[in-house]
Amino acid sequence: MYLDSSKKEELFGKYGQSSKDTGSAESQIALFTYRINHLTEHLKVNKKDYNTERSLKRLVGKRRRLLDYLIRIDITRYRSIIKELGIRK
Repeated sequence: MYLDSSKKEELFGKYGQSSKDTGSAESQIALFTYRINHLTEHLKVNKKDYNTERSLKRLVGKRRRLLDYLIRIDITRYRSIIKELGIRK
């Protein structure tokens, strides 16, 4: 599997407050970004995989909603996570 528990703990430790911090917006955005990148690479090879395409669109929407939430709550946290992950609007 492409995303095991050790990879999740690494993402949460790097972008969250601790390795067990699964609830913060930054850690969730980092996890969604990792999954989006994986699915994007999958769709480059399998162009007619429409179920994966649909789930990719849903993940992008979830990440966008979390980023919008972060803008409303704390703009500095938003700017830092955008810079760290290399996401553009």
